[in-house]
Amino acid sequence: MSVIDLPFSSAEYQRRLNLTRREMAERGLDALFVTDPSNQAWLTGYDGWSFYVHQGVIVLPDQDPIWWGRNQDANGAVRTVWMPEDRIWSYADNYVQSSERHPMQDLSARLAGLGLEQGRVGLEMDNYYFSAKAFETLSTTLSQVFWVDATGLVNWQRGVKSGEEIAFMRKAAAISEKIVDGLLERVEPGVPKNEVVAEIFRDAIRGVEGAWGDYPAIVPLLPSGPDAAAPHLTWDGRPFENGHATFFEVSGCYRRYHTPFCRTIFLGTPPDFLLRAEAALIEGLEAGLEAARPGNRACDIANALAEPLERAGIERGARCGYPIGLSYPPDWGERTISLRAEDETVLEPGMTFHFMPGLWMFDWGLEITESILIRDEGPAETFCDRPRKMFVKP
Repeated sequence: MSVIDLPFSSAEYQRRLNLTRREMAERGLDALFVTDPSNQAWLTGYDGWSFYVHQGVIVLPDQDPIWWGRNQDANGAVRTVWMPEDRIWSYADNYVQSSERHPMQDLSARLAGLGLEQGRVGLEMDNYYFSAKAFETLSTTLSQVFWVDATGLVNWQRGVKSGEEIAFMRKAAAISEKIVDGLLERVEPGVPKNEVVAEIFRDAIRGVEGAWGDYPAIVPLLPSGPDAAAPHLTWDGRPFENGHATFFEVSGCYRRYHTPFCRTIFLGTPPDFLLRAEAALIEGLEAGLEAARPGNRACDIANALAEPLERAGIERGARCGYPIGLSYPPDWGERTISLRAEDETVLEPGMTFHFMPGLWMFDWGLEITESILIRDEGPAETFCDRPRKMFVKP
């Protein structure tokens, strides 16, 4: 049997389980079925590229969690979770992508075997990894169960990071810095974008001393010129051009923990309107960092950012950040708090955010961002340490 290389201590996993069970008790849940791979990993350590099939973790009030998934992926669970092998359950491969049977039929039988055929069971209903067909099958096969929408239950428990988690994010931040440093060296007029992206991945996966690189939950985003008005374009084989700004949205990743970092590179001489936007954005960023203190609210950061932008005639109309930490594709956010004017969530020490006030206008875009840690006192700490500006290469 191979030795399991758990990312965290037993005490850390128990802390997470206790938080989750406390919230389950508040909601009167007899069990919780967790399908988000980030939440599965956070609770059990499970780490594998198997989230394209039905799988999950059954959390119970007074027993170790159960990992449940495809039979061939059970070996991955044996090698990555902290629970003993008898807490790893699997279904046969003939359930996979079958029109005759569904994996949730197997899960229903398992839940009934646990005495939950009439219980209150929580589900992550609004989740990338849980389908309408899955819910229909569970509802049909366990018609006496009271299904409770528990979307975000585990995500909210992840909001305040432990010291172990923050150490991982610092390693991811060092990888993010390496990626941005490489971009400043390599981005030149005439260089094809795909070649630069290849080097982004090289830097990301090689990592830095003491931290190997994992794959990020989002691929590099790097639209240029007018295309930078669209925040989620990736890349093609066209070369970088003089007279264009390109923003780079990237993140280092260490053991699934992310620290996103965005900078913009302009090739040539930037126009005055872009320089004015840069100045307003930096002023807003620094005001937001000053507002990102324990006891303040998420909206305080957003409002501090908005004031200098509005004075410059820039209206964003979008949130300016979100919590970050452990994640899997397709998103590195935690999907709980939003840094925006209507979110009054109180900031606590140990919370981590991507402070992400990107500007995406009609025919241009600009991103200068910081991943931040809410400290015990004072303004937020930035994980990365690179100049807060648009980089200009004449």
